[in-house]
Amino acid sequence: MWPGCGEPNAMWTGSKVKSRRLGSLYKPPRGLPSFSLGAGGDPPRPMFPLGGVRRPPRSRLLMPSVAAGPFDVSLKPLVPYDQAPGAGIGRMSIDKTYRGDLDATSVGEMVAAHTAVPGSAVYVAIERVTGALGGRSGSFVLYHTATLTRGAPDLRITVCPDSGTGELAGLTGAMHVDIAEGAHSYRFEYTIDSP
Repeated sequence: MWPGCGEPNAMWTGSKVKSRRLGSLYKPPRGLPSFSLGAGGDPPRPMFPLGGVRRPPRSRLLMPSVAAGPFDVSLKPLVPYDQAPGAGIGRMSIDKTYRGDLDATSVGEMVAAHTAVPGSAVYVAIERVTGALGGRSGSFVLYHTATLTRGAPDLRITVCPDSGTGELAGLTGAMHVDIAEGAHSYRFEYTIDSP
């Protein structure tokens, strides 16, 4: 067993291990620390810091970029699947035009539900964005999850994993939307992990 992952079935003695079960000596696998028994039968202790243990390589640390600008959106009602009286579920098509650092258009669909409590609702949406981001051309998918709890909003817009194409392959990130005096704007924090 790995040290610290359960009850060991062997005693680590210097650079070799004596198995209680087999009674034979063998070297520990490459990359594992050697252990020695403490005085008076104390638990085994590493002969060198665990920092010397081989570990999987860490992923590259990517600094996020920020894109910002205005956008226009057009929503059109679609026929909902659930048309029962009082269902409160609706569907809409999404057409957007992004300007600024993200020069693109998008199409998508939204499903929303309203409740009997004023100010409480939920919606989910998916939009496929096509254009240029920071001078890179391609497309990607954004998915929305939003709740409104008695007037308190919580909106999250995130890039769908592995949805980037072209020069936007490897794109990850999240978009924040602001609406002021009827005008829409976005702030898009993203990274592109190019191969």
